[in-house]
Amino acid sequence: MKRLLITGVSGFLGWHIYQKTRSYWASFGTYFNHNVNSNDPNLIKINLTDLAAVKELFQQIKPDAVIHAAAQSKPNLCQEFPQASEAINLTASLEIARLCSQYQIPLVFTSTDLVFDGKNAPYSENDPVFPVSVYGEQKVAAEKGILAIYPRAAICRMPLMFGSPSPTANSFLQPFLKTLQEGKELSLFTDEYRTAVGVNSAVNGLLLALEKVQGIIHLGGKERVSRYQFGLLMAAVFNIPREQIKPCLQCDFPMIAPRPQDVSLDSSLAFSLGYQPLSIKTELEAIRDEII
Repeated sequence: MKRLLITGVSGFLGWHIYQKTRSYWASFGTYFNHNVNSNDPNLIKINLTDLAAVKELFQQIKPDAVIHAAAQSKPNLCQEFPQASEAINLTASLEIARLCSQYQIPLVFTSTDLVFDGKNAPYSENDPVFPVSVYGEQKVAAEKGILAIYPRAAICRMPLMFGSPSPTANSFLQPFLKTLQEGKELSLFTDEYRTAVGVNSAVNGLLLALEKVQGIIHLGGKERVSRYQFGLLMAAVFNIPREQIKPCLQCDFPMIAPRPQDVSLDSSLAFSLGYQPLSIKTELEAIRDEII
């Protein structure tokens, strides 16, 4: 079996990539801040900001392909601690690109829809980037740096993702559900739009990119929804009174990191290559059935 190295398997997306690929790859995963299954010899604790250790990891595993999903992906933390987050979001990413170039193996890098300012959605791969947060700036720098080092890399801009939790990470869905199932109200933005996608569909898109893509590609879902609209869908699927979902505006909840209003992605290029994300309703129903 070919060897696939996945960084960040203690994260929500990385864990789902690892679980999906284990049946047909010899998959190896890295983690650092959050301990995962220590009985699995293919899970390796490593600080990816230790560039010498990363080089040694490649020598040890000799991967045939890499999906680099590790990141500090919380915009508020990046805004507050730019140097620490840059070490993983940019510096480590460029070193991984150098090593993949050296080994001449496929590389998928997970970027974000937050490279855009939210004023001219939907965004295609050819639209100019204009990030409004430190996190977005770091991802833009990583995109450009990776492609300069290794033009064969696939840069996958990911939307808002949701799904079943991993042992060490939730998606945004879990705290939403917890609040509602406790009978509390949940305030959600009516003026923040994304092309949200279930994590299983997102993983399928990344694996498609690993095989078929060089350069930038968007892996958004097929529906543009506000956080509020998502909440109403979620309430309907999980049989929660819609009256618990309350509309609000971004300005009602100021945050450290600025938030663009509409970073919906035009993913028609990915669709033409065979990327077929399921509808939000279908994905939510699958999660509901897992819980039941």
